[in-house]
Amino acid sequence: MKKVFQLNVEGRHPDRLLEASKHDIRKYVARQRRAALPEGVDYWDFTCRFGLTEAAASPVHFATLIGLMDEAGKAGQTSFFVDILGQKGYRKAKPDPATAAAGADPDE
Repeated sequence: MKKVFQLNVEGRHPDRLLEASKHDIRKYVARQRRAALPEGVDYWDFTCRFGLTEAAASPVHFATLIGLMDEAGKAGQTSFFVDILGQKGYRKAKPDPATAAAGADPDE
């Protein structure tokens, strides 16, 4: 999803436009997460870019995206750009706490 969200439209309140843009983002992510996972994939991961324009967009973590949108709205920006791309995600095994503690012991 690549889209420029406008926050200054004649006859519409900017706060409602901001809420509508957040709804669009959440709807896209929910639809992507419902898609069938390919064989061997653990979950859907998302790469995101955010900026006031497409040229100025920089990579951001998905969890910070809604907060950045709120900041743009509070700062009085007229628009912002969001790029979200779903990709295959693979979980990493967590280290065993007993093994990690044993490896850190200098007496062994």
